[in-house]
Amino acid sequence: MISPTVGRVVWFYHSGEPENPMAAIVAKVHDDRLVNLMAISPEGHPHPRPSVPLLQDDDKPDGRSEWCAWMPFQKGQAAKLEELEAKKSPSIDPSLKL
Repeated sequence: MISPTVGRVVWFYHSGEPENPMAAIVAKVHDDRLVNLMAISPEGHPHPRPSVPLLQDDDKPDGRSEWCAWMPFQKGQAAKLEELEAKKSPSIDPSLKL
């Protein structure tokens, strides 16, 4: 799961056009799965969208009228970071006693 922060860019979807996401900027974080957005229309017009569900991992829209999700690039970057952090963490030998 990627923790959202103010200023991050997500894709905003609405049920009328789920195949054409809009770019959106996170304006407020309620929690890891709920954010306020400024969605940007294809013409460049801003649209405030409060309390938008942020789908994480394998979440599905499930009939929601609007939602947002991380872009594939961001998911890839998060996976790379997780992999690097796992390599940095020393493995602990369970036979060692303190």
